Amino acid sequence: MATTYLQSDFAGTGSATGAKATYSFWVKPAVKDDRSTFVSGYSDGNNYMKFRFANDALTFYGNHSSSNNLNIETNRKFRDPAAWYHIVLQVDTTSAVSSDRVKLYVNNEQQTSFANSTYPSQNDPLYLTSQDDVQIGAFNNTEHFDGQMSQFYCIDGTLYAPSTFAETDSTSGFWIAKTSVSVTYGSKGYFLKFASGSPYADSSGNSNDFTLGAGTITSLKDTPDNNFCTMNPLDNYYFGGTFTNANNTTESPSSTYAMCTSTLGMASGKYYAEAKLQAGYPQLKFGITSKPAWTSNQTMSFSGSTCYSGSDGTLVLDGVTTTGWGSTFSVGDIIGIAVDCDNNKIYFSVNGTWQNSANPSAGTGSETIVAPSTTDTGNYYFSWSDNKTDGGSTMQYNFGQGYFGTTAVSTAGTNASNNGTFEYDVPTGFTALSTEGLNT
Repeated sequence: MATTYLQSDFAGTGSATGAKATYSFWVKPAVKDDRSTFVSGYSDGNNYMKFRFANDALTFYGNHSSSNNLNIETNRKFRDPAAWYHIVLQVDTTSAVSSDRVKLYVNNEQQTSFANSTYPSQNDPLYLTSQDDVQIGAFNNTEHFDGQMSQFYCIDGTLYAPSTFAETDSTSGFWIAKTSVSVTYGSKGYFLKFASGSPYADSSGNSNDFTLGAGTITSLKDTPDNNFCTMNPLDNYYFGGTFTNANNTTESPSSTYAMCTSTLGMASGKYYAEAKLQAGYPQLKFGITSKPAWTSNQTMSFSGSTCYSGSDGTLVLDGVTTTGWGSTFSVGDIIGIAVDCDNNKIYFSVNGTWQNSANPSAGTGSETIVAPSTTDTGNYYFSWSDNKTDGGSTMQYNFGQGYFGTTAVSTAGTNASNNGTFEYDVPTGFTALSTEGLNT
């Protein structure tokens, strides 16, 4: 997904309405990146605009007639890979007041503290709408965005407040997307739902559709309204590999030990997840831990952790190792894990077969885990480690998003909770680790 972007495909649909526009969208960043572009407009090397993350800051940058006359950069950093951010950009270069020409909002909070604050000159063109060469997820085929996006609005000619697109939930107090939005789009405006089957289609009524410029776009279950667990690039041990596919794929380094944990934790409830060994060696371990990765040893073979290794079917249970506990697994196999935090039970499966004749739905054949240590995190996290030092391994995770990497599950199993999509049947009473699952 690191090279994925969308290209505008609506040349000749009319001119932008002046130099005024509103952009509203939700993003869930994946990894720390020097430059990660949301949307850009490119005429040539002297005339362009790009709105992006740069060194974790929100930046709006551009040139006009070879003059670098736009550089807005927040002091605030946005580093949380577990969070969906609602971002609103208002641009009005016709304003006589320079600071009113660009306004930024994150989760309904206006950003007013800037490391750089060079505003565009009055009446400068707005290349994000005035150019036919508009890209979402890249700038001039570079600086690709690797993460997730949802509900991308471009409003040509009108400024709208964040409250037009989102609202505070009366029950949770969270800032959530509105189900019904009423706006006037203007001739160059568009609305991308990124819907399954037509992810490039404009839903504004303007038919300002996009095409896939490069890469692969997938429509995940992970949304601002139901935030799913992923692996966490901020909590890792000696991780010299890579996180891709919105942090749902990890590639371990080839010459050292490595470990990482998930973004969401669990202290109560019942949860199910899947991991697929895409490439490499089955020495790696998949399971749960109550310890942060960066403070732990290299292979999860310690108290507070339970994991399953494919090289010889080894189970490590709270620091105690049992070899030959289950079946071995190899490249292409899918490991399922069911964690019952309420009854301190754990189960593992290989390609849908529960090991040791276990039945999570009935609560039989489990291994007993201890409650997560409050001296560590107080929660269990899904975790992975690799003790292979002569070649890395690639793991793909499905926490209910419905994909392994960029490939959808082949035949979705049953899931009584209807929360998430998995390759195999979800045990009765278990659900995906997401905000909806946690609240349930």
